[in-house]
Amino acid sequence: MSYPKELREITDIADKDHPIHIFYNTCDNARPDQNILYLHWHEHFEIIVMQKGTGIFHIDSQPYEVGPGDVLFVPAGSLHTGYSTCSGDVAYLAIVWSNSLFQHWIQDSVHSRFVLPYLEGRARLPVMPTQLEPACADYYRLLDQAASEFKAKQPGYQLVIISQLHTLLTYLSRTFLPQQQQGRMNRTPTNNGERFKSLIQFIEANLSEKHTVDWAAKHLNLNPYHFCKMFKKLTGRTFIEYVNICRANEAERLLLESELSVTEIAGLIGCDNPNYFTRLFKQYKGMTPSQCRK
Repeated sequence: MSYPKELREITDIADKDHPIHIFYNTCDNARPDQNILYLHWHEHFEIIVMQKGTGIFHIDSQPYEVGPGDVLFVPAGSLHTGYSTCSGDVAYLAIVWSNSLFQHWIQDSVHSRFVLPYLEGRARLPVMPTQLEPACADYYRLLDQAASEFKAKQPGYQLVIISQLHTLLTYLSRTFLPQQQQGRMNRTPTNNGERFKSLIQFIEANLSEKHTVDWAAKHLNLNPYHFCKMFKKLTGRTFIEYVNICRANEAERLLLESELSVTEIAGLIGCDNPNYFTRLFKQYKGMTPSQCRK
C-alpha cells in the first residue's frame, strides 16, 4: 500500500465517460493496529467492501468495525482511514465513482426522486446500512457482480456496472429515504473533518517541524483536552501517534524511492536521532529502515 503526500486524493479514473473504478487493496501479513487505508479525502463517492480479515474504519469521526462481507458507504468529501484488527492477510475493494456517472438519468423523474438526493448531498446514506437494516446485506450481491464485471471487462461492462450500482442505490433509497424525509434519520451528520483538513495537510507537508498538542489545539482554537478527543475520534489515533505514523509513512516512501541515507531521511522527517528513528520506524512498520530498503 502506498501513501501519497497529499491529504486530498485526486482519484485517477481513466474512463471519463464512465467515471467509476474498482481498486483491489491487499495487505499481506497485517499486524493488529496496522494502517490499511491512509487518512485522506476525495470528491468522489466510495464503497468499501471487506473481503478478508477484520478492520476498523474511521469515517466522519465515527468508527466502524468490519469483517468479510461488510460494506461501508463513504460520503464524498469525508476524511476516512482504516486499521487492521487482526493478524494475517487483509483485503478489501474500494469502489470509487463520481455523481456524473448517472448524468444520463438526470431527466428521469423517478431517478430525481430516489437517487439524486444522495448524489447531490441533500441526503446521505448510512455509512453502514446493515447496522440499521440487516436486510440490506441482500443487496450487496450487486457489488460482487459489479466487481466481477470490472475484472473481466467484457464488451459493455461499463453499462452493466452502472446499472448494478444504480439498482443498489435505488434499493437503499427505498429503505432509508422515507425515514430521512420524515426527519427520523439525520440527513447531514456533523462532520468535524472539515476544520481539521488544513491542520493535517500542514503536518504532512512539514514533518521536519516539531508538532505538539498545544500548538495544534491553538491552531484550531480548541483547548487541548477537546482537541485530543476530537482528533482521536476523527483519525482513530492520538495526535502524537498520527504524527509518528505520517513520519514512518514518509520515511518508507523515501527509503523505497530515493537513494538518501537513513540518517538523511531521519532528519527530513524530524528525527534528529537516528537510533530513535530506527525504533520509531520499526514500531510502525515492523522492520528496520535497512530491512525496508533491502
